[in-house]
Amino acid sequence: MPDLKKELIAMESHRSLFEEAIRGLQTPVLPVFQKGSALVPVAFDKVGETLTGKDDAAVKALFPRTTAAHGNKVLRISGANAKPMKGLRVAVLFSGGPAAGGHNVVTGLKAILGKENTLVGIKAGPKGLIEGKTMEITEADCRLIQNTGGFDFLGSDRTKIKTPEQFEAVRKTCREQRLDAVVVVGGDDSNTNAAVLAEKLGPDGVRVIGVPKTIDGDLQVASLLPISFGFDTATKIYAEMVGNILQDTPSSRKYWHFIKLMGRAASHVALEVALQTRPALCLVSEEVAERKYSLADLVDQVAQVVVARAKKGLQHGVVVIPEGLIEFIPEVNALIAELNEVLAHHEAELGGMDLAGKRGFLAGHASEACGKLFATLPEYIQEMLLLERDSHGNLQVSLIPTERLLMDMVKARVKAIDPGVKFSSLNHFFGYEGRCGVPSLFDAAFCYNLGLTAGSLVLAGKSGYMAAVTGFDRGGEALGIPLTGLINLERRHGQNEAVIEKALVKTGSPAFRFFAERRDSWAASDLFTSPGPRQLWGEVSRQVPISVALNQGYGSIVMNLGGKLAKATAAKKASKTPKKSPKKAAKKAKKSKKK
Repeated sequence: MPDLKKELIAMESHRSLFEEAIRGLQTPVLPVFQKGSALVPVAFDKVGETLTGKDDAAVKALFPRTTAAHGNKVLRISGANAKPMKGLRVAVLFSGGPAAGGHNVVTGLKAILGKENTLVGIKAGPKGLIEGKTMEITEADCRLIQNTGGFDFLGSDRTKIKTPEQFEAVRKTCREQRLDAVVVVGGDDSNTNAAVLAEKLGPDGVRVIGVPKTIDGDLQVASLLPISFGFDTATKIYAEMVGNILQDTPSSRKYWHFIKLMGRAASHVALEVALQTRPALCLVSEEVAERKYSLADLVDQVAQVVVARAKKGLQHGVVVIPEGLIEFIPEVNALIAELNEVLAHHEAELGGMDLAGKRGFLAGHASEACGKLFATLPEYIQEMLLLERDSHGNLQVSLIPTERLLMDMVKARVKAIDPGVKFSSLNHFFGYEGRCGVPSLFDAAFCYNLGLTAGSLVLAGKSGYMAAVTGFDRGGEALGIPLTGLINLERRHGQNEAVIEKALVKTGSPAFRFFAERRDSWAASDLFTSPGPRQLWGEVSRQVPISVALNQGYGSIVMNLGGKLAKATAAKKASKTPKKSPKKAAKKAKKSKKK
């Protein structure tokens, strides 16, 4: 027993048998980064297509230096290796919510920069860049974090760098740390901030590169960037849990489960999970907005399926709900837009009021239609709609219990349609469970190659680009996407702001069309599937997101990224930990204690 206790203690602090094994997991590497047994940076010297947005002229006026430098042109690789660079100091930071695979971006950066350059970690995200909180990242650090989940190695936060004082503080950090470049790992808002930093820091000789991160999957650029990292891992985690509940429903034969899935704006997560699990119902926010469904319409649709299944003896089912659904219901969206303006311009006045006081205040500042709708909503929804907006001016939809609202309203509607139908229900929200899991093989490989790409862009002297990897079915291709080519103007905090536009689910996309073709069959009968847990070894581990495979026109859902696993390369050296089992570690500790 004493030996067992010591073995168990040796497994603490991220040293479980599983964690030790995944650190040595080899991940596919794009062939362009491999030269013999070594990793080499590539030259981004081939100019591709030009990206332009709907507010192109306004964006060029806001980012004159950056747009003049790269002309919003995509960078591709000609096949040549980059010239060796020495003495560079490159910083990396995480921005926004965690997403599985982020640590592999760091290890990829470290590997491609090599021993002749220094990788500096910024602690606690953009705020850490402002405050000058840094650390040097070593090869030992990379061995420890390779293939692990979370952002805990460096930490993250949601600070948006936008004031003159903040920019000056960032310049000070760059001067004191002698930084040549900053790599920002984040979502659409964070990469927008990266574009701003590239513009502001350009005169100081500091380059800025973005890396696409968000489990929401709403940072996409057609065929150039099919998906952001973290999406695959999160959807596989959620699909496992939804699949487990789907398997439970015909076992207990009495519950309807209303499951809200994280994904603040777009419905990519809900759609992907539906494609993997085939639930009775899945609502897609973008379709709701396009067809102008009211809240009552949605409630009736769900209730009708509940009644129809009950008549077949199916008293159970699962409804998958995207987190941001409530913002896409036209009447509710109009209400939220009005509330955003009122909250932005009367924050001080509303600050000390209770719910009743806020109701009275809104009556005099909102339209009659929105006032009436607000009054019909349950108090727990009213309170959530009036919450303080996040740092980017967004409604905190994760705190709004949309699943509970629909469940309560469906219950009343089912009773009105057919009082004889029994309706028992439970509600769930799967969100944080999916953000920090151990990355799937897809995300592990995707992120490592994103790190290699970002590092190569830095070594090539580029700035104002987002690293991207595409062609997951044909070995993979590394790209540099001009950030300003993705930016448009959007209403935030009561004024227009430059932001990267979110990529929403397109109802004409192959993924949605396949879903629409099959959903009536899923509603009528139990045709669900349980995809099981994330796999990191074997054929199943190489599955790409189904929606990506459909939308990109792949011939299979099996990943072909890098063609084959990296062999005796720096990739393997960076991921390999010392061969020390928990038992051996315990014995070594015991001998040391005796001495």
